[in-house]
Amino acid sequence: MTAPTSPTSPTTTAPATAAAALALGDDALVLSHHLGEWAGHAPVLEEEVALANIALDLLGQARILLSLVGDEDELAYLREERAFRNLQLVEQPNGDFAHTIARQLYFSTYQAFLYEELARTDGPFTALAAKAVKEVAYHRDHAEQWTLRLGDGTEESHHRMQRAVDQLWRFTGEMFQPVDGAHDIDWPSLQESWHSSVTEVIRGATLTLPEGPRADAWAAGAGRQGLHTESFGRMLAEMQHLHRSHPGATW
Repeated sequence: MTAPTSPTSPTTTAPATAAAALALGDDALVLSHHLGEWAGHAPVLEEEVALANIALDLLGQARILLSLVGDEDELAYLREERAFRNLQLVEQPNGDFAHTIARQLYFSTYQAFLYEELARTDGPFTALAAKAVKEVAYHRDHAEQWTLRLGDGTEESHHRMQRAVDQLWRFTGEMFQPVDGAHDIDWPSLQESWHSSVTEVIRGATLTLPEGPRADAWAAGAGRQGLHTESFGRMLAEMQHLHRSHPGATW
């Protein structure tokens, strides 16, 4: 961890690298928090453990990435909503279990291809990516297996999984906006690989991706620019409440 700094103070990290670290770190931090909300509420005990482990993996990624920018605790707990640079996809509420799985399928598949590319580069994220690809491979497999299980399950589970796939589709376009500081990423190729992989899983689950008029909703969001959906403010207030209520407290 770097020496404590304020969220807005300069660091020794190059500005472009810091911008990328902030964006990717915020993705991991926000999704980690949402997955942690399943504690005590998952449909089966095994999922309590699985989702908690995924949340902890993402939190570990977030800590490393945010420490490249400044003090990780201050960045997580003292920034205002507009200062966060996470994708709008990861801030979507958990909804039912199918909704959580669809969100996880979209994001973990994206993260898997992204970290595979970063691991092949010689840059500030190489070491993190080399470790994270192993974690994300599990996240991705977990999401794929549950997508297949729910999509090709009962009539009710199929309906809920299809609804989740459709509702979250419009947030996926933002993943392929180039991230400042991640110059070595071939974003069009990453998008193609992601779409091919997700399509294969969706078809295997007897589901369909949006086509025709519904596909028009596939548009880039503005989370990377600090514009977030309504639910994000409520989530952030909950996540930051304890730290803001007891400033300077130690444990």
